[in-house]
Amino acid sequence: MEQRVSLITLGVPNLNEAASFYEALGWNRVETPDGIVVFDLISQTLGLYPIEKLAEDMGLPVEALGTGATTLSYNTRSVEEAQQVLALAEEAGAGILKHVEEVFWGGHVGYFRAPDGHIWEVSYNPFSPLSEEGAFQWNGFTS
Repeated sequence: MEQRVSLITLGVPNLNEAASFYEALGWNRVETPDGIVVFDLISQTLGLYPIEKLAEDMGLPVEALGTGATTLSYNTRSVEEAQQVLALAEEAGAGILKHVEEVFWGGHVGYFRAPDGHIWEVSYNPFSPLSEEGAFQWNGFTS
């Protein structure tokens, strides 16, 4: 197995509301069959799928899935950009859990909860600069 994640699927209670939130962040959908919403990312894809259907696919009750035990992280090129992303998320309907602030390891981190319940980390990591197109690697890209 190659070391990668190709698709992240979020089970959401209301597909249209969840899609509207990500579109308000400036993301663009790609064409998909009815019943799923997809956003292509840099070398990955984020899919939104009704949580009931996701549970059915897994053979689990909806109550077993939950949300909030995982964070999705969005790294930025600067502290200011991290603050702007958090403000944009709030404007789009997210609840701010923690404003961007300096953390012990030298970066800056904030958190928001999307209307669908998923928690996002917005981070500036000066030790892991993004590539020109925005790709992230733990130790950064050098150009």
